[in-house]
Amino acid sequence: MSNLTLILSALLFLLLPCFWKALMHLIWRPYAIAKAFRKQGVRGPPYKFWFGSLGEMKRITNEAMNLTLDKKSHDITTRILPYYRKWTEEYGDVFLFWHGAQPKICISDPELVKQVLANKFGFYGKIDPPSGVTALLGKGLVLVRGSEWVRHRSAVSPAFTMDKLKILTKTMAECAKSTLQLWQDYADDEREIEVVQQFRELAADVIAHAAFGSSFIEGKQVFQDQNELLKMIVQRNLSIEIPGSEYIPSRRNLYMWKLDRRLRKKLISIIQARLDSKERSGYGNDLLGIMLEASEKQEGQKLSMDDIIDECKTFFFAGQETTSLFLTWTIYLLSTNNEWQEKLREEVLRECGMKIPNADMLSKLKLVTMVLLEAIRLYSPFIVLRRKADKDMNLGNINIPKGTNIDMPIMMSHRKKEIWGADAGEFNPLRFENGTVKAAAHPTALLSFSVGPRACIGQNFAMLEAKTVLAMILQRFSFSLSSKYIHAPMFLITVNPQYGLPVILKPLHV
Repeated sequence: MSNLTLILSALLFLLLPCFWKALMHLIWRPYAIAKAFRKQGVRGPPYKFWFGSLGEMKRITNEAMNLTLDKKSHDITTRILPYYRKWTEEYGDVFLFWHGAQPKICISDPELVKQVLANKFGFYGKIDPPSGVTALLGKGLVLVRGSEWVRHRSAVSPAFTMDKLKILTKTMAECAKSTLQLWQDYADDEREIEVVQQFRELAADVIAHAAFGSSFIEGKQVFQDQNELLKMIVQRNLSIEIPGSEYIPSRRNLYMWKLDRRLRKKLISIIQARLDSKERSGYGNDLLGIMLEASEKQEGQKLSMDDIIDECKTFFFAGQETTSLFLTWTIYLLSTNNEWQEKLREEVLRECGMKIPNADMLSKLKLVTMVLLEAIRLYSPFIVLRRKADKDMNLGNINIPKGTNIDMPIMMSHRKKEIWGADAGEFNPLRFENGTVKAAAHPTALLSFSVGPRACIGQNFAMLEAKTVLAMILQRFSFSLSSKYIHAPMFLITVNPQYGLPVILKPLHV
């Protein structure tokens, strides 16, 4: 036997296990899983070799992007969850689809969702996010799992108690006042103003002050890099790529990696300066200082520099993106429902007058709270909650194989008439008159901040900031949609108005 034959035989022997493993992963496993689900009555779009359902998802999404909606329509799942909606109509509330060879089950029933999210034993873990998302958020509280999550939560939670947040109300109001002074020029001339970027900059200002106190200027520089990183991730997500392509050293990926290194370097500088100042002036009363102090008290479990960097990334993104969109969609809803805008203004002037709102005043704004809850129900910044079955599980009457991803589309659940009533697709803040628990047929139907042990730790921060800013806007201005507004919500990591939100401001001389 020649040397070449021996080499080829050895190579074949080495590659055969890899080939067999790939065959099992890409062909046999999807076939077996789809068959097991069919026996349980769970169907879905057929698996396509290698790409799974990605091709159909891309086609449906591209078609949906050509749709525009009536300015008062909240039936936005035709645009931002088009394949979930299509497959729900075709296969039912529970269906199977594929991200490459990865099986995914979609559920929207609130009782099943609660079983997944409220599980205290970690059997439904967080899925591993794409590398770009990890660079954006860091492996902080949102993404870590198991004992690591417990350790991070213990260090971060002291910063988000209501007593600590009430102290930040003054900071929120001061940031809002600076922004609204700039708005006055637009209002005096009744000029159009694009509020999406305005709210993004305001939210960045608030979280930079709240998280870093006197270091807020350096904090805002971090925001610039994070926003640039977000743009790159959005560009990647607009084209459904081959799984694994995010690891290829393409021009875009190289630039993203460069941004991540620069962002990390800036954060290390801020954190190290705070650590060095401990003996002289303490850690400080901002979110970073409170987190460092809480971490120091954890015996043998202190957060490392990498941990702190990741939590700062999470603060930045969630604190800016979530609250800015919260305010954006609330202004849109009040611009198209003038009677509610007037009701809220009357409440704000009654409870706050023209004073800068404080925490006690804000707690009395019941109608404002109801409108904000309805806004985040209809236009939740994040559209899908995702988990993974870490072992074979029974969910309701469905057997879920280990390794299956579970998608819970928030906006589909928030529009189920059997849960929210016949007006589920309409703007009706009165549904929250008696709080979130009694707003729907199921007590945990509102999923915008998630539920269970991993519910959003920053939800009170977001609500307090939104109430502060909205109250101050209502004190000073009335507003209406510009005739140029096109109602086209789209999903870019979060739910954004594709063409912005131009509004016309009018000054109020109270």
